[in-house]
Amino acid sequence: MATNRDEIEAAPQQPASILDSLFEIIEARRSERPPGSYVVQLLDGGWEAIESKVREEAQEVVDAAREESDEALAHEAADLLFHLWVLLASRGVEPASVYAELGRRFGIGGLEEKAARRNSNRLAAKDDDS
Repeated sequence: MATNRDEIEAAPQQPASILDSLFEIIEARRSERPPGSYVVQLLDGGWEAIESKVREEAQEVVDAAREESDEALAHEAADLLFHLWVLLASRGVEPASVYAELGRRFGIGGLEEKAARRNSNRLAAKDDDS
């Protein structure tokens, strides 16, 4: 079996495909369950362990953005993306779903998209009340 370093060095360097490669590695860890795997440790820790790490990494991104170098920010953002991908894998959500949602939002202003979601949520709540 290849080591993490071998897999990372062999990973494509294109931005989107490196995220797909990362997800494939996480999925492989989930199914193969190699001893000493951090991904397996997180998954075995359940929702609480994964949620805690995503929250921690998100805070570190914000802290780095406010107080640290661009390199530190990029490092923390990579940590957050990794942990977010573990969370998605734990739920069985493929990155393609995230990409599709981002694609859906292209051409829609942020405020317009937010208002549409708010209206959609109101309609769903109204239907639940019926």
